Amino acid sequence: MKIDASNAVYLDSIAPEVFDFPVRPDYLSAFLSDPRHVLIVAIDDGCVVGMATAFEYFHPDKPPQMFINEVGVSPGWQRKGLGRKLTAALVEEAERRGCQYAWLGTESQNIAAQKCFASVPEAEGPKTFLLYEWDMED
Repeated sequence: MKIDASNAVYLDSIAPEVFDFPVRPDYLSAFLSDPRHVLIVAIDDGCVVGMATAFEYFHPDKPPQMFINEVGVSPGWQRKGLGRKLTAALVEEAERRGCQYAWLGTESQNIAAQKCFASVPEAEGPKTFLLYEWDMED
């Protein structure tokens, strides 16, 4: 289910470890108010058990792309295809938006994530890249 401001109440009940941290109303509001952002959730018996986020972005020399930022599934629901379905839903959303490319990154040691993402239809094989980060928190 795609979450927007009209149905964000579904995020009142979230299974453990779906998100890295508790959902903050101010962050959620800012996320949902930007039409380039996408949040898709999997719900079981009224509780969010999986989520995936992405955002559409543009370059001055390239067509629109979608970056799949995060996929999280609560441990009790892992290895049941939810991560694959959530990722596939974001790829479909990218297509609906006219994006020419969707992509994500995961850690080389995260074998479960690699298996999940490789199982999404039409996924190209993984490519190695280097990640540089800047931590602005002191």
